[in-house]
Amino acid sequence: MAGEQTIRLVFFLGILVVVAVWEVITPRRTLSDSKRRRWFVNLSMVVIDTAVVRFLLPVLPTGLSLMAQERGMSLLNIVMLPAWIKTVLAVVALDFVIYLQHVLFHFLPILWRLHRMHHTDLDIDVTTGNRFHPIEIVISIGIKLGAVTLIGPPVAAVVAFEVLLNATSQFNHGNIQMPEILDRLLRLFVVTPDMHRVHHSVIPRETNSNFGFNLPWWDRLCGTYRAQPEQGHTEMNIGLKEFRDPAMLTLPRLLIQPFIRRSG
Repeated sequence: MAGEQTIRLVFFLGILVVVAVWEVITPRRTLSDSKRRRWFVNLSMVVIDTAVVRFLLPVLPTGLSLMAQERGMSLLNIVMLPAWIKTVLAVVALDFVIYLQHVLFHFLPILWRLHRMHHTDLDIDVTTGNRFHPIEIVISIGIKLGAVTLIGPPVAAVVAFEVLLNATSQFNHGNIQMPEILDRLLRLFVVTPDMHRVHHSVIPRETNSNFGFNLPWWDRLCGTYRAQPEQGHTEMNIGLKEFRDPAMLTLPRLLIQPFIRRSG
């Protein structure tokens, strides 16, 4: 789709800047680790992940969606529905797939070894939403390709979903303070920072909750929702108990972390 990369880049940078400024104006928590080091690591992952995907994957979800549409393949391409309904259904379905993928990455040990890098951040802010191992990103795109093949979403729906996924990931990882009444209202439609922060707790039963990135409904429907952390948002510990040494959280160390044996 023409202009897709420009659209995604504009939204990525726009949300990053807005949430980063919000974090400075009204932070939710006092940061405990070096922000400069963390930002360097987390934003470097964006560059590495993008380069790996471009090098390894000959087709991306939008390209596959276009192919499926042209050949009349997949579920939504063989049913007669208005385009806007297909778009909404596709975005919701893809979001549920990502929820299931997230659960899978927590409970299958071989996938957790990849995903745990995301949870080793000792603080949580807007850049944590981009902290993913490149192998996890490749697997994630492979799952999306399978979902696109099955569902047959319109190209516009795939672009909208990718933009929403990245935007909400940065938003709900934000270290931002908002009125409680606003948080309760937003939780009806989108995963909020207070909702997702629970997922980054060092307590395993909290880590294994609130898996949603965009839509908040799946956690409630599937019984993985936890409203608040036991120790409160300002006192809770972020990260994993196995990886507390900042010297083990440098960029080279994180890239080899899936191959390091640690319990948890």
